[in-house]
Amino acid sequence: MNIVVVGLSHKTAPVDIREKLSIPEAKLESAIAHLRQLPHIEEVAVLSTCNRLEIYAVISETEKGVGEIILFLSETSKSILHNLRRHLFILLHQDALRHLMRVSAGLESLVLGEGQILAQVKNTHKQAQKYKGIGKLLDRLFKQAITAGKRVRSETSIGTGAVSISSAAVELAHLKLEDLSPYCITIIGAGKMSRLLVQHLLAKGATKISIVNRSSRRAEELAQKFPDANLKIHLLEDMIRAIAASDIVFTSTAASEPILDRAKLEGNLLLERHLMLIDISVPRNIDRNVNELENVAAYNVDDLKEVVAKNQEARRQMASEAESLLEEEITNFENWWQSLEAVPTIKCLRSKVESIREQELEKALSRLGTEFAEKHQETIEALTRGIVNKIINEPMVQLRAQQDIEARRRAIESLQMLFNLDTEQQYS
Repeated sequence: MNIVVVGLSHKTAPVDIREKLSIPEAKLESAIAHLRQLPHIEEVAVLSTCNRLEIYAVISETEKGVGEIILFLSETSKSILHNLRRHLFILLHQDALRHLMRVSAGLESLVLGEGQILAQVKNTHKQAQKYKGIGKLLDRLFKQAITAGKRVRSETSIGTGAVSISSAAVELAHLKLEDLSPYCITIIGAGKMSRLLVQHLLAKGATKISIVNRSSRRAEELAQKFPDANLKIHLLEDMIRAIAASDIVFTSTAASEPILDRAKLEGNLLLERHLMLIDISVPRNIDRNVNELENVAAYNVDDLKEVVAKNQEARRQMASEAESLLEEEITNFENWWQSLEAVPTIKCLRSKVESIREQELEKALSRLGTEFAEKHQETIEALTRGIVNKIINEPMVQLRAQQDIEARRRAIESLQMLFNLDTEQQYS
């Protein structure tokens, strides 16, 4: 068995490629079910965010399992295989473990150290459990990665300050316009990213903010979190009117197709008014053809790199604090994984000793007579079980705890020889 991750991210693929491979939560169950049915995939989890799509899997044959995942990605994105391959990365075993740890800690994010990715890793784990994609190995790996992400945020300074895609988007607007207070700003969407947009816009001095959303309830819930901000709320049917009255528009919805394009904007915008569009969604909410309009400047998540580069070096120094913590968690996982080598022998030993106990107990009870045996059988049963458990407990604990691989294997071989254990026969 091998653990592998196959995927792409903001480091390997532009947004127009990433959006083709984005798997919305509504389609996650069918994606996991499809992957689990592939011949060489034993376990699978899918991490899909605006900046990455990564498939973590336990595979029985490395080359064939990786090939099956790549073919699935090609079919999902309707991309020609050789065009897709150049955007993919493939990591095996320890490199795959380390990558997930780094992702969970925010060290692979566009905004180094951003906090949202940990929640996304948790959700990936939860969904993989819900849809029965993962087993013992990936379940343990994701739990270890979540622990690593929490430790990095609590024990290092990488999480200092509000860092997220939303904060970078607001920083981009601030970089282009300097003072946001005079501008009318509209946010399309009312999810977590939009909440963060409002938070960072207010911190930068914005005062005229509108929320456009399909559901008025969610928009009102968002507005209630900022009671002093006087946020205006519009339903989706009023989107174009709200945009026409705006100077800056942020889009952050889960739509799978663009909700804004040149045709919708053309004729509704005042000729003398400039409009900045910042799309932080993947798949994109804004069609690239809006750039054909004279007074429109449109940006997407890939354009945030300009902002991120400004403070990346300082955050990179903070990130170095996290590396040793991640190595500890990788070692913890690998020690646990290697300890599984002893499990068949431990089970075989317990089974053999239990069989001996049952045989000897049956002989003893038959000699004690029916009346005595029935009256005291439960007590005698508990006594013999207790003796057996105490005798075999220490060898099992020591065998699991042994971190030296060769020493553990020698101990396993000795145990098999001394007790004449045949693990292959038991599990055949």
